[in-house]
Amino acid sequence: MMEHREQFVQNRDLAFAEARRSTGSARHFKPHLHRRLSIGAIDRGEVIYEVDGQKARLGPGALALINPDTLHACNPVGSQARSYFMLYLETSWCAKVQKTLFSTDVFLPLDRICLDHEHLFRRYRQLMDRLLGGQANESDLIAFSRALFLRTCQAGEPTPPVRLRIEQLKKELSTDLRHPLPLETLARRHGINPYTLLRQFKKATGVTPHAFRLNRQISRARELLRRGMDPATVATECGFYDQSHMHRHFRAMTTVTPGEYQQNF
Repeated sequence: MMEHREQFVQNRDLAFAEARRSTGSARHFKPHLHRRLSIGAIDRGEVIYEVDGQKARLGPGALALINPDTLHACNPVGSQARSYFMLYLETSWCAKVQKTLFSTDVFLPLDRICLDHEHLFRRYRQLMDRLLGGQANESDLIAFSRALFLRTCQAGEPTPPVRLRIEQLKKELSTDLRHPLPLETLARRHGINPYTLLRQFKKATGVTPHAFRLNRQISRARELLRRGMDPATVATECGFYDQSHMHRHFRAMTTVTPGEYQQNF
């Protein structure tokens, strides 16, 4: 049986990228969102991979592709342990790379949830080994990302008005996390019925505004923990009732505790 180990790495010179390697883990994720583009690969074992209502069985050899703010979970088959890699890339950085390939000023989402491509899988593994070993540079990430985007991105159509409203709501839900932001307040700001807003938001994102904000709180908590902030202070800064409240949600969405995560940095 493999020993369970977790490793998280973020190089100061590559602040837009975070790498994770999980070895021998049988832990289960609660469905959740990432603010960043997420690219994963199974190193050993097999998982059930669910993204935005689609489900696949994933093993070594393919890349898992998760667009920002897309509801997903990737869990082991039964109780068997699996080992995997994850790469998280800031969308603003991705958009800059995409602009060198396409006529766009915004991030273009990837058009699939899985890519079975031997050469890109091998390049990804090499890149992850370099990132986790502290040897990668931005040129390595740009080269891999360009190759990936050329295979998975299409020039987008103009954004419809409802989508523009959703993007604005996401921005509002991502700020001032220390204080509550009731659905009624959001609806009043946008001059829309709260239930219409709730329905449109969930249709676009797969989650309610409350669940979206909770995911943003966890994302912010990860950022502050990487900076070395005390977990109790992090809980307050991110709008949790207390440290135990943050601990419960953090572990459900990452499979590790705030302390386990922070010790990597």
